[in-house]
Amino acid sequence: MGVMQELQGTSTLFGANAPFIEELYERYLTDPASVDADWRAYFDELRGDAADVAHGPVLASFVELARNRRVQGAMVDATTMRKQVLVLRLISKYRTLGMLVADLDPLKQHAPDYVPDLDLATYGFTETDLDTEFDVGSYRGGEQRMRLRDVATSLAETYTRTFGAEYMYITDTATRRFFQERLEPIRSRPSYTAEERRHILERLTAAETLERYLHTKYVGQKRFSGEGGDTMIPMLDRLISRAGAVGVNEIVMGMAHRGRLNVLVNVLGKMPADLFSEFEGKAAQDLPAGDVKYHQGFSSDVSTPGGPMHLTLAFNPSHLEIVNPVVAGSVRARQHRRGDVHGDHVLPLLIHGDAAISGQGVNQECLNMARTRGFHTGGTIHIVVNNQIGFTTSDPRDVRGTTFCTDIAKMVEAPVLHVNGDDPEVALLAVDLALEYRQRFHRDIFIDLVCFRRLGHNEADEPLLTQPLMYRRISQHPGTRKLYADQLAAEGVIAAGEADAMVAAYRAAMDKGQHTNKTILSNYKSPFTIDWAPYRGRHWSDNVATAVPKATLETLAARLAVVPEGFKLHPRAEKVIAERKAMGEGKMPLDWGMGETLAYATLLDDGYGVRISGEDVGRGTFSHRHSVLHDQNRVHWDEGEYVPLQHLKADQPTCEIIDSVLTEQAVVAFEYGYSTSDPHRLVIWEAQFGDFVNGAQVVIDQFISAGEVKWGRICGLVLLLPHGYEGQGPEHSSARPERFLQLCAQHNMQVCVPTTPAQVFHMLRRQLLRKYRKPLVVMSPKSLLRHKEAVSSLDELARGGFQTVIGETAKLDRKKVARVLACSGKIYYELIAHRRSNKIDNIAIIRLEQQYPFPHADFHREIERFPNATEVVWVQEEPQNQGAWYRLRAYLRADTPSAMVLAYAGRAISASPAVGYAQKHAAEQHQVIEDAFATDLKSGEMVLAR
Repeated sequence: MGVMQELQGTSTLFGANAPFIEELYERYLTDPASVDADWRAYFDELRGDAADVAHGPVLASFVELARNRRVQGAMVDATTMRKQVLVLRLISKYRTLGMLVADLDPLKQHAPDYVPDLDLATYGFTETDLDTEFDVGSYRGGEQRMRLRDVATSLAETYTRTFGAEYMYITDTATRRFFQERLEPIRSRPSYTAEERRHILERLTAAETLERYLHTKYVGQKRFSGEGGDTMIPMLDRLISRAGAVGVNEIVMGMAHRGRLNVLVNVLGKMPADLFSEFEGKAAQDLPAGDVKYHQGFSSDVSTPGGPMHLTLAFNPSHLEIVNPVVAGSVRARQHRRGDVHGDHVLPLLIHGDAAISGQGVNQECLNMARTRGFHTGGTIHIVVNNQIGFTTSDPRDVRGTTFCTDIAKMVEAPVLHVNGDDPEVALLAVDLALEYRQRFHRDIFIDLVCFRRLGHNEADEPLLTQPLMYRRISQHPGTRKLYADQLAAEGVIAAGEADAMVAAYRAAMDKGQHTNKTILSNYKSPFTIDWAPYRGRHWSDNVATAVPKATLETLAARLAVVPEGFKLHPRAEKVIAERKAMGEGKMPLDWGMGETLAYATLLDDGYGVRISGEDVGRGTFSHRHSVLHDQNRVHWDEGEYVPLQHLKADQPTCEIIDSVLTEQAVVAFEYGYSTSDPHRLVIWEAQFGDFVNGAQVVIDQFISAGEVKWGRICGLVLLLPHGYEGQGPEHSSARPERFLQLCAQHNMQVCVPTTPAQVFHMLRRQLLRKYRKPLVVMSPKSLLRHKEAVSSLDELARGGFQTVIGETAKLDRKKVARVLACSGKIYYELIAHRRSNKIDNIAIIRLEQQYPFPHADFHREIERFPNATEVVWVQEEPQNQGAWYRLRAYLRADTPSAMVLAYAGRAISASPAVGYAQKHAAEQHQVIEDAFATDLKSGEMVLAR
């Protein structure tokens, strides 16, 4: 063991105290008079006549001092030195562990744990040491030298009362100093004016009185009361006011259902009369489905000291934390619209539950991506409404495996401010501190509001069944409003009866269906507001011209092939760029990558932005896209990238190509949020393989497929899901089209399976050029990316448009055709190859390129082209219980003449999407083709296992 390692565990002058010595020496170098005379004398001796001495020898000298147990020069005696260092250790321990014994629980359910590191006796201090003065290093709680008793008292007041700060795990010294400089001088106690304190009481009154009013007016109805966490309302009020004062123009909020109605009325200014109508079932039924009242979103404008501010509460289902990335995506879009590069003007605010913040993985995903280039929003303020029960669990052994519910914050070194919900003033101090930190450092910060839940999980729940101990204490708790009102009355801040008058005034406003929030601006409209009216009431079949003049295509293609001088491409990328140049010049047919890239280029040229994200979208999972080029000779990791789509012309819209973190749920939700906030941008998420979208199923179910019929939220998000059976096994074959088709109804989204570069070109342009915004789910290809027949010409991009159905392209004698094969995707090319090799001329093949909304007229028209055909066969690669067959069968039957047989050719039913053995895959694929052309057709009915 080396000397350093040996002394790490034995020397009070080394190890954890080395930073103190280093800091003391830094102070000495800046101003020798700023350190104690004994330390100054020692440093003088070490330094001699030199201007400075390296820090290493300074620390080494202390090691030697501890090793030899002797005093050098004018240094103080070893006992005093040891006590000095122990005082500094005590300070460090309070900063690190103080929150463990802080008075945070309003219910006082548990006696605080004994933490030896916070006990003076642990360090060997006695009564005789209490009046000894010590240097306190970086501690800001008093003078540079303080008596030990004052040090201990001030530390306890700062870190163990109703405010517990966690920040010492942050590696950046400046960040740690930020909190010390703001908390330690005031001992974590704010000083508010009498007017401010009365306003806090008024907001607490509004929070409590609304809940009690609803409880008596609508007995037994679910509302997921926020009682017990009432301090959240004055906290939000304070945050909005202070944020407006420092230049924030918008706040986008996400929260689950607990306390949501209170936030809607008392923060965002929803009229109580409108809320009452929802309770009474009288709300306007202007949505196809609608949603329960405690899932509703809302937006409003309020006045702040810095001017008007726009507030948005995102719609959210009961999946709690899944709204978090949706909020982040919406914020990113709004920041982009304002040119808010750093996130100074649009602020994301997330309100969590204690069980959800620690229990749901999407929180880890969001924190992990929060500071990446494609997803940063300048930091989120998180408020955890910690009612210490989560859902139904009160036994801490069953709640989580961490000390605090907020321990997830440590993964990104986000500070956590724990506050007692019964002390609203320190809660507001936490808000002030969180806002200043976020605006300065542009990173996430958490406030842990420790409170309780007065009622059950919902108003019909009986919590005593499972939490008798906790709810006996809750039944005896007078409420935060009462406690604070009594405090203000005792201190002479309010007059006798003033608190009761506030309650009466609020109830009177409720009786009139009005609110008491005077900051609401009823007639203000932000200049950044998006008008969604042009996108409502549209139909998917609305015509739009997606063709682009050939000359424009040639010009853009040439620019896409330009690479900066001296930029060394990888040979494969060099080949792709050279071929694209040839394609633009008409010397080669367009492959899939070029057709797709020209769609983006033409949209950018037309003035629309483009945003594409996914785990490998820069080059494309199958190396077909190459939107982001990399200089093979680059020296630094953060340089040497070139994106041709960003250099088409001056002042073009932005184009973002984002290789996302390795997650689906949070990223898809982020892009959904972005898309619902910006109809002028093509927003795309691409799965690495199509079935990877399974990881975002809750986003598909709750937002993408149902968001418009539930909440009226219009969304034009595009999902590119590689799909096709090439023998890559169960997880890399199917994008599960059956799942999307099952969710399709009321024209809620589009499901397309394009088979040519021209089709993807027109499809992507149609998605943005139409005044029609619905999610677009694309079963995109894998093998077709380089298939020699899956090509197009520039002329096909310069004319026509997206074809929902592509009819027979061969010159068959239509009267001789006896059977029509209908299919989607790459199976078409295998069917064509089989027909060609077997010289079959009486079977036609048509492609269904849009599976939903089903193009009835187009499909029927193609079938009618063959008057003597007696059979229509749906051909698919997927198992019979998967793929499109069962969802589309009724449509196919309806658009096929009744005299014609409707049959099925495809894999048999299967529990797995595909087989994993190459030989078995090939046999199955061969059989699908054989069945399509077979004399004896299959009915397509499921055969039940016996």
